[in-house]
Amino acid sequence: MKKFIIIAFVIAIGLFLLPYSLPLVFALATALLLEPAVQHLQTHYRLKRVHAVTAVFSLFLIIVGFAFYFLIVILVQQIMTFSQKLPHFLSEATAVFNKFIQTWESYSSSIPKEIISSLENSVETIQRLLLEFATNLTQSIVHFITSIPGFLIHFLVYLVALFLISLDLPKLKKRIKKYLSERTHQRLAMIVAQLSKAGIGFIKAQFLLSLITFFLALAGLLLLKVDYAVMMALLIVVVDILPILGTGSVLVPLGIISIANGNSGLGAGLIVLFLIITVVRRIIEPKVFSTNLGISPLAALVSVYLGFQLLGFIGLFIGPALVILLEAMIKAGVIKFSFKL
Repeated sequence: MKKFIIIAFVIAIGLFLLPYSLPLVFALATALLLEPAVQHLQTHYRLKRVHAVTAVFSLFLIIVGFAFYFLIVILVQQIMTFSQKLPHFLSEATAVFNKFIQTWESYSSSIPKEIISSLENSVETIQRLLLEFATNLTQSIVHFITSIPGFLIHFLVYLVALFLISLDLPKLKKRIKKYLSERTHQRLAMIVAQLSKAGIGFIKAQFLLSLITFFLALAGLLLLKVDYAVMMALLIVVVDILPILGTGSVLVPLGIISIANGNSGLGAGLIVLFLIITVVRRIIEPKVFSTNLGISPLAALVSVYLGFQLLGFIGLFIGPALVILLEAMIKAGVIKFSFKL
């Protein structure tokens, strides 16, 4: 009884401290993901632990540095330029609504004036909402820029913790092993190995899908000569992660507005691009997930869909993680199914 009370107390303390120690938690998770690469260098190239960790950590920094350069220098530059021209874009959008109303008024002389007046009020409401959206977007950009220093502090703590945890990971494992029985340690080691392998596989799968989506979107947007192609392609990648919204949340409205403004070629091209990206992603998504996560395509599809339905955006990650955890626990013998119907 005393043992369970101590375990419950430790878990409660851990849950309480979790929101305040997210950089350390992410550092531990990243260290576990990078550990196979460190062990590979130690085994095949006979490097000391500190040299192997330094090499892997340096490669990780280079990759993150290139990603940050791409996001901060290129993306922020395009966002700032886009935000400056956003009022003009919104005015063009509202002009489309006004054009629809004027066209309808010319063909609807028999319709009561009350209905026409109601429609005009609706258009004014839409205009106001669009202006509010522009204001909120500008404020969000300013808030994002002002939050960068705080983020950099947390990120620096994350990097330092990552290097130190990677360096002392074998010692941490030995300390934890002291409090576990041999059987529990073997099962836990098997589960951690499965989760680590699946975690790397999930990152690879998501990165591959996002890369395919990005290059498809970027190629299509450049071919259609759309302004801010890089920013739009990145926005499409982020939105396309969501199974309900998808690329249509970006491309279809732009296509409709372009057609309404008389640029039917651009509008049709954007809609065709939406169809191409959606079809390609939906065809390869289950296969990519199943290959990298080690679960069947059906399990991957069901876990992603149900995870999103039950938990929203975070469910896209928790759903597959629960399936992987369940299979790892079954393989480790923690969960056994021996009944027959």
